[in-house]
Amino acid sequence: MSTYPLPIRVAAGLATVTVEQTRQLPAQLLGLPLTVASQALQLSMRVQQQITELAIRGDETLSAWQGTEDEPEWATFDEDEPPPPAEQRLVNVAESSGGSDVLAEYDGMSLPQLRGKLRGFSADEVEELLEHEQRHENRVEFVRMLTNRLGRLRGED
Repeated sequence: MSTYPLPIRVAAGLATVTVEQTRQLPAQLLGLPLTVASQALQLSMRVQQQITELAIRGDETLSAWQGTEDEPEWATFDEDEPPPPAEQRLVNVAESSGGSDVLAEYDGMSLPQLRGKLRGFSADEVEELLEHEQRHENRVEFVRMLTNRLGRLRGED
């Protein structure tokens, strides 16, 4: 064991650590700005997380006091409304299509579905679809596609 008293040993150890740290100081100074920036970013992230957590807790507390609804009463969705009876759907299709199978099928088609089936329609059927579209929905993309197809069919005759 050492014969020196504890305070002298501690002072010698402190002096040694000071000398070692002083020798490493130039290398540490090069990385110091990066270390400071990193620690500042970490601190700001922690503060942001704590603020967000407090806001969430505040929202929960306020909504418990107010008793907010999940959906406002004015918000309605298609699936919320009951579908019309089958007889009414058949009447609507018959009225809008004049009894035509092509129009009955057309009303439920999307643009890609129509594009896929359009080659199977005659010029008269395409003309009927075009008139129907212009009278009812008058969607630009549908009218353009039907007009182009009708022009090609009439040009082929």
